[in-house]
Amino acid sequence: MKVAVMMGSDSDWPIIKPATELLKEFGIEAQIIVASAHRTPEKVRDIALNSGQDGIDLFIVAAGAAAHLAGVVASYTVKPVIGVPINATPLNGMDALLSTVQMPSGVPVATMAVNGAKNAAVMAAEILAVGSPDLREKLAAYREKLKVAVEKKAARVAAQQL
Repeated sequence: MKVAVMMGSDSDWPIIKPATELLKEFGIEAQIIVASAHRTPEKVRDIALNSGQDGIDLFIVAAGAAAHLAGVVASYTVKPVIGVPINATPLNGMDALLSTVQMPSGVPVATMAVNGAKNAAVMAAEILAVGSPDLREKLAAYREKLKVAVEKKAARVAAQQL
């Protein structure tokens, strides 16, 4: 299983890096790519069109501002595209969110919250888990880990109230 993790700029890396770490935790290979829908459109097109030859199963695509990258990738492939709008402007990511989520009928991008890279990794794993019992088990273990963490926090808060 392989996910292409694309970002429009290297400045997006601090936001998207946790997604690559979570993919690794799930045993999913991440191919990390910096490419711009506006400044390197040929590169973006070639990556999307050659994704079958490159073994890419789906895309996580992060971009800020105009945030057209995920939509451009989606226009060149029928593989799932998960968009991560990045807070990169004075508009606090709303421009990126709207650019990512407002796709025309027939060319969807599954859009996460602004800066929601970790959820993009979980969504990617859930999509890939459809055909992988092993990955489904890893996702169940991850959810259990989240549950235990919340219970520990709840116990800490309860102890402080006494």
